[in-house]
Amino acid sequence: MVLVNTDYIAGQKLQTISIVRGSVVMTKHIGSDIGASFKTIIGGEINAYTDMLNNAREIATSRMIEDAARFGADAIVNVRYTTSSVMQGASEILAVGTAVKFIH
Repeated sequence: MVLVNTDYIAGQKLQTISIVRGSVVMTKHIGSDIGASFKTIIGGEINAYTDMLNNAREIATSRMIEDAARFGADAIVNVRYTTSSVMQGASEILAVGTAVKFIH
């Protein structure tokens, strides 16, 4: 599956199929939260949260690809990611795009 954040794929004619999406809500355990609160005192990257968000993006992307595959898509254009806090300590990652087929 081809994924791009543009509304075209060079050299391809596209037929729009549908909007597709994938999402996941993730949280870290209390130990990570305690470690993160100490990190705010000295500053710097909070690796546990970086890892969590990277993993969440991978899951959301996979779910978006699965959604597109159900439509028989060849690619997803206009791929975008958003995040939101759904409760204290939990974040949603949403991947959204437009499923397309190549016109031959």
